[in-house]
Amino acid sequence: MQMDAARRRPGGKWFHLALFTCFLDAVWGQIRYSIPEELEHGAFVGNIAEDLGLDLDKLSVRRFRIVSGSKKQYVEVNLENGVLFVNERIDREELCEQSSSCSFHLQVVIENPLDLYRVEIEILDVNDNSPIFPWTEFNLDISESAVPGSRFPLESAQDLDVGSNSLRTYLLSVNEHFYLDIQTRSDGSKFAELVLQTPLDREQQSAHQMVLTAVDGGAPERSGTAQIDVTVLDANDNAPVFDQSFYRVRLDENAPKGTVVIRLNASDLDEGPNADITYSFSGHAPIKVRQLFSVDPHTGEIKVKGVIDYEKARMHEIYVQAKDKGPSAVAVHCKVLVNVLDKNDNLPEVILTSVSTPVQEDVPPGTVIAVISVMDRDSGENGNVDCEIPHHVPFQLHSSFKNYYTLVTSDFLDREAVAEYNITLTARDMGSPPLFTRRTVLVQVSDVNDNAPHFKQPSYSVYLTENNAPGSSICSVTALDPDSGQNAYLSYSVLEGDIQGMPVSTYVSINSDNGNIYALRSFDHEQLKNFQVTVQAQDAGFPPLKNNVSVSIFILDQNDNPPVITSPVARNGTAPCAPVPRSADAGFLVTKVNAADADAGQNSRLFYQLLQATDPSLFSIALYTGEVRTLRQIEDKEPNRHRLVILVKDNGQPPLSATASIILSVVDSLPESQPDLDDLHSSHHSPNVTLYIIVALGAVSFTFLLAIIVLVAVRRLKGRASGKTSSFPSSSSSSSCCCYSPAELSSTTTEVFKKSNLNVRMSSGASGCAEAHSSSSSGGGGGGGGGVLPQMYCFKMCLTPESSKSDFMFLKPCSPVMSVQQNNAKSTDYLTSGWSALDRNELSNNRAATPNRFLYFSAQVLKQELDMDQEPAKLSLQKI
Repeated sequence: MQMDAARRRPGGKWFHLALFTCFLDAVWGQIRYSIPEELEHGAFVGNIAEDLGLDLDKLSVRRFRIVSGSKKQYVEVNLENGVLFVNERIDREELCEQSSSCSFHLQVVIENPLDLYRVEIEILDVNDNSPIFPWTEFNLDISESAVPGSRFPLESAQDLDVGSNSLRTYLLSVNEHFYLDIQTRSDGSKFAELVLQTPLDREQQSAHQMVLTAVDGGAPERSGTAQIDVTVLDANDNAPVFDQSFYRVRLDENAPKGTVVIRLNASDLDEGPNADITYSFSGHAPIKVRQLFSVDPHTGEIKVKGVIDYEKARMHEIYVQAKDKGPSAVAVHCKVLVNVLDKNDNLPEVILTSVSTPVQEDVPPGTVIAVISVMDRDSGENGNVDCEIPHHVPFQLHSSFKNYYTLVTSDFLDREAVAEYNITLTARDMGSPPLFTRRTVLVQVSDVNDNAPHFKQPSYSVYLTENNAPGSSICSVTALDPDSGQNAYLSYSVLEGDIQGMPVSTYVSINSDNGNIYALRSFDHEQLKNFQVTVQAQDAGFPPLKNNVSVSIFILDQNDNPPVITSPVARNGTAPCAPVPRSADAGFLVTKVNAADADAGQNSRLFYQLLQATDPSLFSIALYTGEVRTLRQIEDKEPNRHRLVILVKDNGQPPLSATASIILSVVDSLPESQPDLDDLHSSHHSPNVTLYIIVALGAVSFTFLLAIIVLVAVRRLKGRASGKTSSFPSSSSSSSCCCYSPAELSSTTTEVFKKSNLNVRMSSGASGCAEAHSSSSSGGGGGGGGGVLPQMYCFKMCLTPESSKSDFMFLKPCSPVMSVQQNNAKSTDYLTSGWSALDRNELSNNRAATPNRFLYFSAQVLKQELDMDQEPAKLSLQKI
């Protein structure tokens, strides 16, 4: 559509202000305006909002703006009325130089939704420049021999305006010898030649003066003048002649300085100085041509002098003249047309017209991040530009229309993985070789609360020594949140629960800021060994996210409980009297101190020590078991009462201890009454009963031992006499056993048992014993003259690693009665030799064949007891 506008100047005159054309392309979104140059600030260009069909009330909301590719912002938009107005004075000659058409492009960007429009503003020329000659005076030397029709080119006037406002014609003042011939160049510009109309006569008039006027086609027209001074010279009748009057050459853009464009050649038929030719620019050569090229006056070579830029001028016309050195030399002229070949010498330009950053990490794919335009000043393939970004980023470039792109998201963003993207835009043209430009777009990703806190450990185990101070720090739990800002601010809390019927909040508390857990009470290992709490970490995002972790707290024992002596039971710090037989040998078990410690581990391991004694050389106490034994025999002269102070100490750091006083009474003999064997286990807490049982069973044990020796001797003698052997039950090689009857034991064996230091205990839990029958025969092997042996007992010895005594378990008699045939003399040999080679199978067969009951002893250990070669062994009596 066509629109006119006029504005009245302050002087009251109206002048034509703007004539412009607005063209809206429905396909490409392009609009075109035409305005004259030199408009003042605020001059009306057009109502762009109306032309684009936009709502004026939404221009600001949709962020309506104009983006110019040039350095100056020539036009601006009033967002209140949508009027496009002149923001800065536009000089067409400065903007486009001598181009026939002059325009610049704008881009209109509207968001929500995004719309792009291209605006082209054409600048119309006004006649604001007068034609100007390069010199105000021209000096021409013309030989008088010049023939009518001779032409003399005149320097052209320059008019910066174009079109109808440019140079239109030349006028010459009245002169009878000359007239003007006005010619037109290929670009439409005019130049004038002075033509000799009638011959000159130097003798009549040696000089002529004329006024040359250049007139443009503006309204009103403008003009410029120059004076022509013609000097008539003497004749030089032959002028130089060029090979051609017109030359056409090609020259690469950006050709180096000094490059030879063409070498001209002119000839002169004269001789001597009249044939010596010099070359130079003729008056028709524009100033810009003289700046770009040079002419060698001697060789006629045209060389590159300045920078050849295809984008500024695609073609140059060079006018060269040749003139000899003779008097009244006449210059001849030729024209050189230089076509410039385009080179790919301009990098593409990348312009970011709109960038939206930061971008939330939860935006959907397809969100517009930036609007980008690219351009290249080269032409053809050299000016075609393609834009791309790397493939490994979650973004894409979409081409809206030629040389315009939008940068959009192609996938979901994750700030915790990548907080910002430096997207490199590469604009590459199609030239050979191609040129490219890279520009980086920084896209920052803002955080949303999409990550729950997580603890550094899946669970925590805390070891806390008991008796801690209330309020002391137990441990610290740490959670991490990959989010940022408020979304990563964590607070800690302990979830509700019960510990031994009490709320968790009465046991521990937690610092909500740093996760430090504090004890609210002093813990006792003996009452609470461990407990578990659940800690929760929650962020400050919206909505908040949280996570839990289990914290197990183990209360470590501390040596805070001293040992407690449980037996013998003391009254007023002193235990009751314990009898000790005066006949007791060294190693006799007097009593046993038992103690307990409420602590655990090494804190409950107890050691016994004899702290004080009436006679320290008489008694000792076992370090680990608390057994009090005699070190030697009691002499008659020694006192009858002895006082022992026993120290019981644990293994804690520092150790705790307890003491007890024991009164020992030396007696001539212990009571003979033997308590019920089934009650021996229950007499552990009565020192007197224990002593009686030890003495009684010791005597019986020594009697049994002596009986074995006698039995072995007798049977060996019988075996030698009868030549027959008897078999015994088998046992393992390391614990061979024998059997005998209590009736065969003599009371004289008491002393032997005393030396063995046997601790005899009754076992009521035996499950069975072997049955065997034994018969003796005087003659050799027949049937039995012997009777059934009385009740038999089974004895077995074993060693304990931490005891300095030997336990001997005395078992109940077994039933039915077993007998053993005493017809095998070989059995006697086994007994006397310690039964080390007793045959297992043979002994098993004899055990099954004899109905009498036998007592089996561990022969190897008994031998050691008798020889006294090592520490008394612990003998355990069990049924076989």
